[in-house]
Amino acid sequence: MGDKHQPYLNGTYYGPSVPPPLKSSRRYKPPGCCCCFNCIGSCLRCCGCCILSLICNILVAVAVILAVTALLIWLIFRPNAVKFYVTDASLNRFSLDSNNSSNLHYDLNLNFTIRNPNQRLGVYYDAIQVSGYYGEQRFGYVDISPFYQGHKNTTVVVTKIEGQNLVVLDDGGRAGVYSIDVKLVMSVRFRFWVVKSWKFKPKIKCNDLKVPLVSSNSTSGFKFETMECDFDFY
Repeated sequence: MGDKHQPYLNGTYYGPSVPPPLKSSRRYKPPGCCCCFNCIGSCLRCCGCCILSLICNILVAVAVILAVTALLIWLIFRPNAVKFYVTDASLNRFSLDSNNSSNLHYDLNLNFTIRNPNQRLGVYYDAIQVSGYYGEQRFGYVDISPFYQGHKNTTVVVTKIEGQNLVVLDDGGRAGVYSIDVKLVMSVRFRFWVVKSWKFKPKIKCNDLKVPLVSSNSTSGFKFETMECDFDFY
């Protein structure tokens, strides 16, 4: 005789479906790259991100500061280019060797006037080399001793290029007046009060100077005319 409180089930029981087990929605998140100053420990785990970011920010800040400073200096002082003039030039000798038609003997006197028109800027001439050219050939050069030029100052520089060199000399100057080019290569620094700039390397070109030969009778009455040179930076 069966139990009255436990009925016997004969057949399939249909009831609500059993839900599948829930999967964890947590995902692994690798440690992020922190680039702030408060997370030094995290920076050590992200391949130096903080260091690179800091260096980049410093470089950008320095570049901006330098650019703004240079702009302010230019706006305040408005620096003017230094003026170079050849005030006198003459040849004591400019002839070929009698035994060698390519060996040129030269003796060139040059007087320069350098004008610094700036009221607050001085100029350090750390190195100056003066070269003489004839027919695009350099026949000689001379180095000038370094000097300092104050603001609103005019300086006279006397030079002599003397010696001999192997060049090809045509007949263009046989009338006693030679067309000579002079170039000055220099290293200069500018000074404002006690602040000195970095070095600049300008090139001064004094082209097509009509220079008389002193010993030539055909140059009587010829007078050299002052010429302003071109001032260019490299």
